[in-house]
Amino acid sequence: PLLRSALRQRFLRALAAARGRRLRLWLPGGLRLEATFGAADSEPVTIQVDQLRTPLGLQDAALLRCGDLIAFSFPLT
Repeated sequence: PLLRSALRQRFLRALAAARGRRLRLWLPGGLRLEATFGAADSEPVTIQVDQLRTPLGLQDAALLRCGDLIAFSFPLT
């Protein structure tokens, strides 16, 4: 239980540190989007992003279900 708690705390701190960073998202069908990370719920079931770039244009803010994502990453550059 102690190790699980420590890992959970590290995960939540990493999410907090990611706020405002660029984010790449991969969705089914080969769709790749970019956004700015806002927040995630503690499970995480959803993530909130800003400035989401989609093929249909720019969305100021969006709430994405993690179950709809294949992967996401934070570019280092």
